[in-house]
Amino acid sequence: MPNIKFGCLPTIIGSMPHTDPSEACAQVSHYLKDIPAWPQLPKRSFLDNMYAQFSEGFPGIVLKENRIYVDRSQDLDNPLEKLYAAYLDNDIDKYPISADYAAGLHSFLALDNLSPLAVKGQITGPISWGLTVTDDSRRSVIYDDMLADAAAKLLRLKASWQEKQLSQISRNTIIFVDEPYMMSFGSAFFSLSKEMVTNLLEEVFKGISGLKGVHCCGNTDWSVLLDTSADILSFDTYNYAQSLSLYPAEVKKFLDRKGTIAWGIIPNDEESLAKESVASLKDRLEEAIAPFTRNGIRFKQLIEQGLLTPSCGLAPLATNEAAGQALELLAELSKAIRTRYL
Repeated sequence: MPNIKFGCLPTIIGSMPHTDPSEACAQVSHYLKDIPAWPQLPKRSFLDNMYAQFSEGFPGIVLKENRIYVDRSQDLDNPLEKLYAAYLDNDIDKYPISADYAAGLHSFLALDNLSPLAVKGQITGPISWGLTVTDDSRRSVIYDDMLADAAAKLLRLKASWQEKQLSQISRNTIIFVDEPYMMSFGSAFFSLSKEMVTNLLEEVFKGISGLKGVHCCGNTDWSVLLDTSADILSFDTYNYAQSLSLYPAEVKKFLDRKGTIAWGIIPNDEESLAKESVASLKDRLEEAIAPFTRNGIRFKQLIEQGLLTPSCGLAPLATNEAAGQALELLAELSKAIRTRYL
């Protein structure tokens, strides 16, 4: 895949507040001409929730009353064998993401008005998925070595399948692996080692042949994620700008290997959106970037090797209009930054 200097072009994390996939896709394609992304629509149905969305085909999985769990009373051996066989043969078509689970993806793939520089998709990461999905005794499947490994392999197959579909829109594909639970890394109720986290993430990354990103919407030990093979690091700059600046050496190394930082500078709540403007967000972004320049990283390099996004998904917004407002701010801010610095 060509090394792209994005120059702070805009894209989104994924989720939108819409229930109609064609309306969400119309909004995305209107504001994000260069790097559109398919919309996840958790308000449309529970199947569109980021944990249910990629669970289809997992051994013993049950979706019931807005709960997702693995039923161990079922025969898991046969479906596990089938999953491992598909994994070993890299038979990605055995584990697609169907329209029931991702209406936004299928609507997006049907659009004929796109000619972007790159196209973005996303998948739930193995850490967050494995901690959220439990067995019938409510124990997270990540604490079962076999199921944790199976989850990473399923997500890898689904990432590959998704990338293959998106490559029909642009040969430059980006897949973000979303890991909200990484904000608990190192805390008392997160007992996974750095090695396990890295191994599970790399398993999914290996299924992505284009650019691969990792997104965490809170504070975390960024050295763990910067040390993976991810090409893009995405973080909530609006609320946690300081957190990444504590890792200047790791960020420098990441940028030197042509990594991209996705600055999540547009807030995803109505109250903050109402008080921000392109000018105020430009100031805020420059303020977030400044500490890195004191550690020997050129300001221009951070702009060139940057993307701009909302702080996290836009689904928390109450209305489609608010999502439009966020996307408009995002597109306008990108234009202002590019005009000023590139």
